[in-house]
Amino acid sequence: MKKYPVLLFLISFWFLINQSGFAGNDTNITIEPPNWWTGMKNPDLQLMVHGKDISLTKAVINYAGVELVSQISVQNPNYVFLNLKLKPEVKPGTFQIKFMLGKKEVFSVEYELEKRNEGSADRKGFDNKDAIYLIMPDRFANGDPSNDSQDDMLEKADRANPNGRHGGDIKGVSDHLDYLADLGVTAVWLTPVLENNAEAYSYHGYAITDFYRVDPRHGTNEEYAAMVENAHSKGLKVIMDMVFNHYGTGHKWTNDLPMHDWVNEWPEFTRSNYRGGSISDPYAAESDRNQMSKGWFDGHMADLNASNPFVETYLIQNSIWWVEFAGLDGIRQDTYPYSNKFAMAKWMKALHDEYQYFSVVGEVWLNYPSQVAYWQEDAKNADGYNSNLDFVMDFPLKSAIGSAFNEQNGWDKGILRLYESLSQDFLYSHPDQIVDFADNHDGDRIYSVLGEDKLKMKMAMTFLLTVRGLPQLYYSSEVLSTGFEHQGHGFIRKDFPGGWQGDQANVFLADGRNTDQNEVFNHIRTLLNFRKSNEVLQNGKMKHYLPQDGVYVYFRYNDDDAVMVVLNNNKDEKTIEGKRFSENLNGFTSGTDILHRTYYENFEKIIIPGMSSRVILLN
Repeated sequence: MKKYPVLLFLISFWFLINQSGFAGNDTNITIEPPNWWTGMKNPDLQLMVHGKDISLTKAVINYAGVELVSQISVQNPNYVFLNLKLKPEVKPGTFQIKFMLGKKEVFSVEYELEKRNEGSADRKGFDNKDAIYLIMPDRFANGDPSNDSQDDMLEKADRANPNGRHGGDIKGVSDHLDYLADLGVTAVWLTPVLENNAEAYSYHGYAITDFYRVDPRHGTNEEYAAMVENAHSKGLKVIMDMVFNHYGTGHKWTNDLPMHDWVNEWPEFTRSNYRGGSISDPYAAESDRNQMSKGWFDGHMADLNASNPFVETYLIQNSIWWVEFAGLDGIRQDTYPYSNKFAMAKWMKALHDEYQYFSVVGEVWLNYPSQVAYWQEDAKNADGYNSNLDFVMDFPLKSAIGSAFNEQNGWDKGILRLYESLSQDFLYSHPDQIVDFADNHDGDRIYSVLGEDKLKMKMAMTFLLTVRGLPQLYYSSEVLSTGFEHQGHGFIRKDFPGGWQGDQANVFLADGRNTDQNEVFNHIRTLLNFRKSNEVLQNGKMKHYLPQDGVYVYFRYNDDDAVMVVLNNNKDEKTIEGKRFSENLNGFTSGTDILHRTYYENFEKIIIPGMSSRVILLN
């Protein structure tokens, strides 16, 4: 009887060696993160090792300065987690991680520690000096048609399908960085470029199936890093879109979870209720909060359980890996309120611990400023919660922009909607750390919302590019792209004309744009390039005056300089008297409207044509 355990061990050992694929076959083993760096502020590194029955082995590392602190087995024998300590004396290099059965090595894999990039720890993120340009890569430009379809990817390119993959890629973005620099934006935000291996709708990028691999239909990891470097050479920052609330069910985890609580599981499929306000609601039922944060975003998007410490560490290390590998300038975090809020606060702290000046903007898609403000760092929340999140996105202001220029001016309508929205800024701990936008990839195109009226469009863009915070433009809005969400997402994510060989028009070029497109493009370009060099539009204070007779006036200013912005939301010409604005005009005797090159000798009376704006640099 006593011999049976030995016999069972020998049988298991023989099976492992001869059947599992361990010996001499490293294609069955994956380690994440795939590499790391010396000189990181946090010396701890947790490796997720995946391979059939890997937990039966014991890992051994013999490399100066690397201590294998512990090996953790979990519910699934196909995973182990290795906790390493990288000591100060560790040098860059490659070492072997050996996997042993008893005294016999059955498998080994190389792991590389690279030298940390010079100045990486002190990299500056985006801030109020920036203007962001949002790109959906699949719909922007096809720089490399040879990668449109891939043998190992389920969905093939089909440009005729509004909801299919169209072939836009990283090279297409890199090829048009000069266009963006000339337009006057200073930062580029790409919707997720990581692998989305699904049978349909994979183009949008938000159902990731490999957190460490660029989707090959967009390019390679190396091409992504080269694009970032190219952008930097042109004075452009790059913001990576990350998704930590969920992943695509095409991920290997779906059928091989490391542990049962790697995802939020329900007895039967349960969607999120999408009620983000329930997280901050003092009266919310716990069941509603749970469904909000633990329900699945969609049937093909498994909900990550960030309260699991292994998931939490995985996500922290993944974001740091991409920052270090690609030289990123910022992160846009998708569906921010949907994840475990305490895990997200720890994620933000870990990022700031490693990169003190790095910037993150969270997608906080909520309707009221009070709800959005809850998620900004240092918010005075009654429950004591601090998200540590740098920037939030101003969805309430987006809604106001969409209504203000379409409505008749009234007590609570029309241009007053802009005033009222901004008047709620007292709720924000940092009103300047807000990303403003008029449209994005999830809603109606602003030009369509405004009835394809170029005068309204110019008014909306004047407001967007001069108000507090930092602005974000949605790709091709500057050339009057149209589309309503009710038509389907493919219609609000149309291809940029000229991004594909054979396009009838190339609106990247002035002679490819029609008269209206050039008029709006030049209006936006003028504002962006003025903002790029004007301190008060970047970081100045703001003071606004109650709209009267459909005319809204506000100032951006500091101790020495000021800019006066006038929006006339009427079809008729209006005249305003300067004395009403003496709080801001005192000390200034003249000014120049940068949009129309109109010079003002004094400010007794200012005439504003109907449905137009003035941006006056005061002297």
